[in-house]
Formats: sequence, structure tokens, C-alpha cells
Amino acid sequence: MVVLCCKCGIQMQLNAANMCVKCLSLEHNITEGLRKRFELKHCPHCDSYLQPPRNWIKLQLESKELLAFCLKKLQKDLNSNKVRMVYAEFIWTEPHSKRIKVKLKVQKEVINGVILEQSYVVEYVQREQMCESCTRVQGNPDQWVAAVQLRQNVSHRRTFFYLEQVILKHDAAASAKRIKEVDNGIDFFFSNWSHGARFVEFLGKVSPVRLGSRGDKQLVSHDPKSNNYNYKYTFSVEIAPVCREDLICLPQKVAVSLGSLGPLVICTKVTSNIVLLDPFTLRHCFLDADQYWRSSFKSLLTSRELVEYVVLDLDVMNSAEATIVGTKYVLAEAQVARLSDFGKNDTIFSIKTHLGNLLRPGDHALGYDLYAANTNDIELDMYKSRGLVLPDAILVKKSYEEKRRKGSKPRFWKLKSLPMEVDDKGEIEKDKKNKDYEEFIQDIKVNPELWFNLSLTEGEEVPSVPLHDVMAALDLSEEEDGDFHMEE
Repeated sequence: MVVLCCKCGIQMQLNAANMCVKCLSLEHNITEGLRKRFELKHCPHCDSYLQPPRNWIKLQLESKELLAFCLKKLQKDLNSNKVRMVYAEFIWTEPHSKRIKVKLKVQKEVINGVILEQSYVVEYVQREQMCESCTRVQGNPDQWVAAVQLRQNVSHRRTFFYLEQVILKHDAAASAKRIKEVDNGIDFFFSNWSHGARFVEFLGKVSPVRLGSRGDKQLVSHDPKSNNYNYKYTFSVEIAPVCREDLICLPQKVAVSLGSLGPLVICTKVTSNIVLLDPFTLRHCFLDADQYWRSSFKSLLTSRELVEYVVLDLDVMNSAEATIVGTKYVLAEAQVARLSDFGKNDTIFSIKTHLGNLLRPGDHALGYDLYAANTNDIELDMYKSRGLVLPDAILVKKSYEEKRRKGSKPRFWKLKSLPMEVDDKGEIEKDKKNKDYEEFIQDIKVNPELWFNLSLTEGEEVPSVPLHDVMAALDLSEEEDGDFHMEE
């Protein structure tokens, strides 16, 4: 039934108060008496909030967890005023304003069973206060409980550059109080043993690691009156010294266990598994961490020893063995010459390559020069004594160095990085680290498989190589184990 409002006279649907919503709001302010300003104790170092009396909870801005945390402070006030909350949302504020604003819709019975709904804004002021663990760390950086010492015995830091991106993407080191870069690895310091153990578990899911010790204990202090002991725990974690694009000569025992694979193979991917490819037959296999460390081996040649070649001629093989279902490679016969030989000699190598789908005559490729390499490997010498004939060269990947020499599009993106301290030796080797980082950046540009775990701070997407090369390089049929993936 349509009636007139008893206050303003406009037409309205009949209700028990005989007043329109506007007049009801003027007569009754149901938000009166409700608190509209609160204080939140916030730790700026670990980005956590105080849950009285002593609990600190790590919460992200504008997350549903933070919204629930804020609304919990209102509940007692709403109940005492007999007001029911029906909706809540954040109002955007400047990140550095130290203010969090929440818009609420509440309902309350006002006259003769009439329910009135109104909106209002609650402001939460962040007061900076360090939590207990951060206070101890700031007062004495050595006040840690668990340390994870991550190491890899290789001549470059490519693995750690990519692992840093994986850690950032999954926020795996959020509970670390300190992170320190050392000569051949990174040290992570935690205020709790469980945080260190959880981080070690994460590392095992993204890389082939070996735990040297399950948390060595060192007694720090002992209170005989209360019988309390304080210990420091150290986890020693070693990453397998095999990296993507390395050339490997498999020990005979390992080769036989893998179905007589190789013996010369290329490492094409490193996640929780190590993927090995025979470039002459296109056979490949997966080694998990346990299999690798049971019969560990090292690389014959690493990516630092790659040589640039020019493809003079290429003939894709048409036999049934040239392409194997489930792989992204095609066998081909190629004639190549070292770029450094141009203008000096006419040395040409006839080789077999697995990059028949990527290379064309005139392209440049990076590979290992076995013709001039001085390898000192016992396993390789044993194979030679049994009649193994080494190829003159093994190509590993297509090279885009020539295009970069002619000029490339400037980079408008930047990778995030962990807040790491650097020891004195790290400062001395800064030039070497910068060179490794630039090689890592160039590797990112031409490897689409590496893009998925990057954490960019600004700008565009990672620039790529030509589309047809990207599609040829991607292998969407391969299955990965686990929830996390790492390549380096």
C-alpha cells in the first residue's frame, strides 16, 4: 500500500513507522555511539599486527585476513549497541599514510520493528612498534635460533639468481630475520626452528638438494633453576652441482641404470628433478634428488665454456629416430664453424644436432668445442679407451648474441630481489657477480620456460625472442612433479 510520509509527505510504501527512509535516518542515527577510530600496533620489519596480549599475526594489506582482524575489534562495540553488521569493505588509502579505512553497513531495529540500514567509515591508525623477535634481532643480529646454509659448488651464481625469484614468488623466506649472501651460497636466519625446517622443506621441492645435517644443535644458555635450555640450530643444504645447459659424461654405472643413456648428455632442466637429454638419440630421463645423490656426478663442461658457432648448412633427418613423440627436438645434420675462426681459417665441422627445429643456415648457436677442449675426466678417458669417438662439437642452444650486437630494445622491467646483506668478500667480487647477473638476464629473455617464476617490480612483461622460436622452445606436454618448479 502506498501512503504519504508523516514527516515530509512524499509517497512511500507503508511501514510501521509511517516514515520514509530519509526521515527515519534523520530521526535515528544508528551509528551514533559506535567507535569510528581504532589503533593497530604494526611491526614495520616483519609486517605483522599485534593480537593482544602478545601474539603477532602477519597480514597483507587489503587481504581478507586483515579485514577479519579489523572487524574483530568492532564486534564487542556492535553487540553492546545491538547493531548488526551486514557488509564491510576496504576504502583505498595511500600505502604510506599509516591509515586503514573500512566502510561498514549496519542494521538496527528503530521503531515498531522497522529495520534501518546505514553506512559509516571506521579508521584504523597504524602505530609502529617492533615485535619481540624483531626487537631481539635489531638489538643483536646474532639472536637467531635456526640458520639455513644454502650452498652450491659451481663457478657462477645463476642458480641462486633464479632460486631468489622462486623464493620471492612463493614468499618462502617471509619469516627470515636476516639473509646474507656469502661466497658460494646464501645464509637464511630464522627466529624459530620450525620456520627453518619449513624453508628447508620448500627448497627440497624446487631443487635437487641434499641435507648435510638435520639441524645441528649448539647450546647457547641453560637456566638450572627453571631447567630451560636455549639452542641454535644449523641446517646445511647443498644444491646439486649440475646446472641447465651443462654437458655431462655419465659414469658407466649411472648410464647403465638409465638404460644405457649417453654417455654424453645435456642437462636441459633442473627442478626437483634433473632432466638429461642425449643429443644424438633424443632420449631423455629424469633423476630425482635421491637418485642423483646416490651416485652423484659433476659436469664435464659448464655454460661458462660455451663457444659461438655459425650454422653454414642444415639438413633435417627424415628417419623415424629423428623425432621422438613427447620431445621438442628434431635431429639434423649440420655444418658449423666457430665464429672466432672467421677470417683466420676455413675449419668446418660436420656434426649431428638435436636443434633441427630451431636452427636455420646463417643462424648462430652456442655449443661445446670438444675438438679443442682440454678435458680431464676419468670417466671420459675410460669411454675413449673402449672406442668412444667424440664429436667435434655439441650445440646446446640457439644464440641471439648477434642481434644484441646490432642493438636491442631497452629493458623497461626490473626483477625483485631479496633484502640480502653482503660479506666483505662479496663486495670484492662484485664485478664477477654483475657479469653473472647480466648473463642470467640475457638467458631470461630467450627462455620462455624461465618466465613463470619471475617477480617483476615495474614495466612491461619480459621481452621475448621471436614467436616461432618461443613456440618451438616450449614443451607443453612435459609433466612436472610437485607444486613448485625451479630452473637455473
